[in-house]
Amino acid sequence: MVTEETVLLQEAGVYQYRHPLSDAVAYQSQLSLLQDQIKAMTRKDGGAVKAATGWTVNGSAAEGRAMVRDFSKLMLRAYNAEADNLVRGLKPYKLDSAVDRLGKVAATIAKLGKTMHIRIAEEYHRLRVKELELTADYQEKLAEEKEREREEKARLREERRAQQEIERERARLDKERQHYANALAALEAKGDVDGAARMQDRLAQIDTAIQDVDRRAANVRAGYVYVISNLGAFGEKMVKVGMTRRLDPLDRVRELSDASVPFNFDVHALFFSEDAVGIEAQMHARLADRRVNLVNHRREFFYATPEEAKEHLLALTGSLLQYEEVPEALEYRQSLSQAQEQRVANT
Repeated sequence: MVTEETVLLQEAGVYQYRHPLSDAVAYQSQLSLLQDQIKAMTRKDGGAVKAATGWTVNGSAAEGRAMVRDFSKLMLRAYNAEADNLVRGLKPYKLDSAVDRLGKVAATIAKLGKTMHIRIAEEYHRLRVKELELTADYQEKLAEEKEREREEKARLREERRAQQEIERERARLDKERQHYANALAALEAKGDVDGAARMQDRLAQIDTAIQDVDRRAANVRAGYVYVISNLGAFGEKMVKVGMTRRLDPLDRVRELSDASVPFNFDVHALFFSEDAVGIEAQMHARLADRRVNLVNHRREFFYATPEEAKEHLLALTGSLLQYEEVPEALEYRQSLSQAQEQRVANT
C-alpha cells in the first residue's frame, strides 16, 4: 500500500519510473508492442481468461462449453473496460491506486466466477499492470520533456533579448559617435582648439563604450550574477541565484517579479563578471545541499539567507562593491502594516 507521503511526493512531481527509458518516443514504442501482446491474448483462445473445461449443462458438454465461453467473455469485457478506464484517466501520481484497483477487479471476477473457475490469467493481468506502469512513465517523461522545452525556449528568449539590447546599444553608440565626429570636424574647421579637445575626450569615451559592448557581444559567458529574494513569497531563508547577459540586469529582475509572485523581488547583489556563467555554477555548487527543487536543477532557489549567499559570493569574487543583506520588501511590509491596522480597526 502506497503511503500518503509517497502520494503527496508523487503529486508534487517526485516520480519514480517503473521502466526507465530514454525518452517519450521509447515509451510509445514499448506501449505499442505491449498493446499488441494484449490484443493477441484477448483473441479467442488467446489465454487472457481461464475457466473450467469439464462443465456440462443438462448433461451436454457442448452446452457447458458454450456457457463457460459466454460467461468468460462477459468477465473479460468487464475487466478490460475497467483497465481501459484506468489507462484513460491515469495520472502518474495515481499509478499505485490504479494498479490496486485493477487487482481488486481481477479478484472480484475470480470470486464471481468461482463456480466455473473463471478468472483473469495472471500473465494477462501482469501485461495490463505493465500497461498502466508504462503509461504513467510515458506521461511523466512527456511532461519532463515539455518542461525542458519550455525552459529552453525561455532561455533562448532571454538570450535574444540580451542580444537585441546589445545590438540596440551598439547602434545608439554608433549614431552618437557619428554625431560627435561631425561636431569635432566642425570645431576643427572653426579652429576651436578647446572645443575640439573636449569633443575628442567625448569620442574616446564613446569608443571605450563601443569596445565594452563588442566584448559583451563576443563573450557569451559575460554578464551579471544576481542574488535576489522575495520575503513575502518565500520567507527569510530563501534566495534565488542566477545570471543574466542583459545590459541592464534589473530588467531581468523586473521580469521575474511578474504576476506569478505576490511581491517584487529584492536585489541583494548584482555582480558583473567576464565569466558570470562560471561564478553562477560555482555558487550553485556551494549551495547544492540547500537546493529547494531537487528534481529540476534549472530552478535556482536555495534555502539560504542573503547573508549566507554573500559569504559564498565574496569567497568567489574577492570583493563586492555593494551588497544588501536586509531585503527592503516594501510592499510586503506595507501589506503587513495595513493588515494589522485593519485587525485593530475591527476589534
